[in-house]
Amino acid sequence: MNDQTKVTGVILAGGMARRMNQQDKGLVKYKGRPMVAYAIEAMRAVTGSLMINANRNEAEYRAFGFPVIADQTQTFDGPLAGVLSALCSTDGDVLVVMPCDSPLIQPQHLQRLLTERAEADADIAVAYDGERLHPVFLALKTGLKDSLEQYLNSGERKIDRWLEQHVLVKVNFSEQPEVFQNINTLSDLEQLEAEVHE
Repeated sequence: MNDQTKVTGVILAGGMARRMNQQDKGLVKYKGRPMVAYAIEAMRAVTGSLMINANRNEAEYRAFGFPVIADQTQTFDGPLAGVLSALCSTDGDVLVVMPCDSPLIQPQHLQRLLTERAEADADIAVAYDGERLHPVFLALKTGLKDSLEQYLNSGERKIDRWLEQHVLVKVNFSEQPEVFQNINTLSDLEQLEAEVHE
C-alpha cells in the first residue's frame, strides 16, 4: 500500500469539449451526478491530496471542495498542460492523473497504476487495455516536472511521445477495457447510461 500522504491526484477538466457542444464535460451529468464527482470518488480513496485542473467554470469546480488549478497558458494546450500545472502545485512524490469524463473508473484501477509504478520503480505507469494505451491515466514521479516543462516549451503536445522518453510501465487492464470509456459527445453519454445498469 502506498503512503497516501505522498500521493497527489489531479483530475483533468481543462479541455474545450468541442464535441460536447462546448459544455464543460466534468460538469455534465451522468446518472444524475456531474461526471467530475465520479473521478473525485475514485481519486479520494488513493490520494493524500487532490486538485482539479480546469480553465473555465472554476467556481463550480471549487464547490466540490478541492483546489482548482488552471493551465499555465491560455491556449488550451491539451492534457499535458494540466499535468504540468499539477506538478508545479504539489510537494508529493507521485502524481496520479485521470480525466473528468470516465465515470466507470474505480479506486482499484488507480491503485493498480500506483502499485505497478512503485514495484517497477518506473518513472511513469500508464493504463493499457490490451490494444492501446490510455495516456491520460497515469501515475508518475513528480520529479519529471522539468522534463515535461521542456517538452511543452519546445512546442510538443503529444502525450505518447513524452511518455516514451521515460522509464515506462504499461499496466494491463485487458480484462476490463470498458472502464476507460470516456464521454466526448452527448450521444456517448446517452449510450453509456443505457449500457451501464446499477
